[in-house]
Amino acid sequence: MKKISRISIMTLFLVAGIAVAMMAAKPFEGVINYKISYPDGKFTEAQMNMFPKVMTVSVKGTKARTEMNVAGGTTVEILDYVAKTKVALINMMGQKYAIKQTTAEIEKENSSQAKVEVNVTNETKNIAGYTCKKAIVTSNDDGVKTTMEVWFTEELGGKEVNFSDPLYKDINGVLLEFSIVTPQISMKLSATSIEKKSVAAKDFEIPADYTITTQDELKSKFGGGE
Repeated sequence: MKKISRISIMTLFLVAGIAVAMMAAKPFEGVINYKISYPDGKFTEAQMNMFPKVMTVSVKGTKARTEMNVAGGTTVEILDYVAKTKVALINMMGQKYAIKQTTAEIEKENSSQAKVEVNVTNETKNIAGYTCKKAIVTSNDDGVKTTMEVWFTEELGGKEVNFSDPLYKDINGVLLEFSIVTPQISMKLSATSIEKKSVAAKDFEIPADYTITTQDELKSKFGGGE
């Protein structure tokens, strides 16, 4: 199974928002709020206190911003689903870094991930006021299969909204209930509310006090390895 570095785990927290953050051509502007749970139950209370409990996704035009508070700081990801680019903003203990990724870099990263099969069922349910379909997503990572249940809505967007997520890129809609599973941690994210409201354009810009860096440079700064 592919090894996951410390910086990759941090990236996974960001990636948690990728699939749900994107809105397609429909004129939605507002915020999606999610609760985060940890179904494994294998962590101590002290460890649980360090994990994020909520996630917010702000949407305006062709851009979306996912934000979570983690121990020692915040993680943000800004996506442009038309340009197919993303920016990660990492604020850890006052150290602020921005990582840009082009379409080519995203596609290269996704091509190295596990193979995925998506089976959309006939089951539906209402989540936060939107009708959702159920899909069973199975990843095959060098013979190790992991199956996850996903609920998504087509009322807010289509397949293009998940362009940068290697696990959910073939889901034809916005994820309102889904999971992220790694050897280290399992997270379940469930939408609790969807608010139509004005979102400031500056929320989708890189703040002036963030240093532009790369994933490799950030790994080195935080002592991460392959």
